[in-house]
Amino acid sequence: MNISLTLSEKTHELLSAIMPPSVASIVEMILIAVVYLTFFAIAGLFLVLLERKVAARFQLRLGPNRVGFQGWFQTVADALKLVSKELTGTVKADKFLYNLAPYFVIITALMALAVIPFAGYFQAFDINIGVLFIIALSSIGVIGILLAGWGSNNKFAMIGAMRSGVQTISYELSVGLSLLTMILITGSLQFSEIVEVQRNGWLIVQGHIPAVLAFMIYMIAGTAETNRAPFDLVEAESELGAGFHTEYSGMKFAYFFLAEFINMFIIASIAVTVFFGAYLSPFGITESLPWLGLFWFLAKALVLLFLMMWFRWTFPRLRIDQLLTLEWKYLLPLNLMNIVLMAVVVWLKLTIQF
Repeated sequence: MNISLTLSEKTHELLSAIMPPSVASIVEMILIAVVYLTFFAIAGLFLVLLERKVAARFQLRLGPNRVGFQGWFQTVADALKLVSKELTGTVKADKFLYNLAPYFVIITALMALAVIPFAGYFQAFDINIGVLFIIALSSIGVIGILLAGWGSNNKFAMIGAMRSGVQTISYELSVGLSLLTMILITGSLQFSEIVEVQRNGWLIVQGHIPAVLAFMIYMIAGTAETNRAPFDLVEAESELGAGFHTEYSGMKFAYFFLAEFINMFIIASIAVTVFFGAYLSPFGITESLPWLGLFWFLAKALVLLFLMMWFRWTFPRLRIDQLLTLEWKYLLPLNLMNIVLMAVVVWLKLTIQF
């Protein structure tokens, strides 16, 4: 359980002191939504810039360096360009599904951010089934991609969408099972309780070899679930143009583009929370300086984001048969054996304690 109140609880207390409870609840929801939407936009712009800078360094070039100091406002300029672009579409597209798809993808990503414990006080929704909630949302997000492919009435978009469905359903199993492996230690699906268990040491250390294996499987499967290279068959440019969002332009395209980077951040955030102590400092408890907890969380997340970018700019794209073989013949069986191994580790710990 969190020592400090969550963001929503603190906001509700302050507002209830100056206005009626019913009005306070509405204002509270609006304020928290604005905070998260702002974070969503800023994080997306920053991660796009970071991706370009990292790619440039891997390819021995400069990357964005003209707009603003060292190119820091390049993504802002790109965002303004996308906002001003005309929203085009195909004549034969299913207008309702075509227009609905981008919002489906962006809303599920935003909802997932709500349960992430950025700090002891900075968590909008501390639900007791937080891990299950996030896994469920990741399952729903792929529906937006399928709607985009079907609604566009374009064969390349449809092929990309079908690949996304197959890929997400496959690698979702490994993501879920690797998290389930760690839940055997914590005994809880609630993120705040998972963090509390780690006050005496990160779970990746407490869980020994099974925890390290679970982390490795999680990062591979998480990268695949976000449709990033070397698992980017959904948007394989050499085969499908732009894949499922071939027919999108302007802000609708930007929604898909932004959601990919936010989903990357969510994958990294879950890993930080479950394996590396979330906002807890490696050197002790951070309650005396609350903002230091947010710093540690973001610092850990950036390291994992860099790792995912490193994957992208190092490995070549897999074929579809290689993609599915990796999951069904290697990762899934390894995951199932790892859960049994973790259960043995937990049983031995309990036996020694008693």
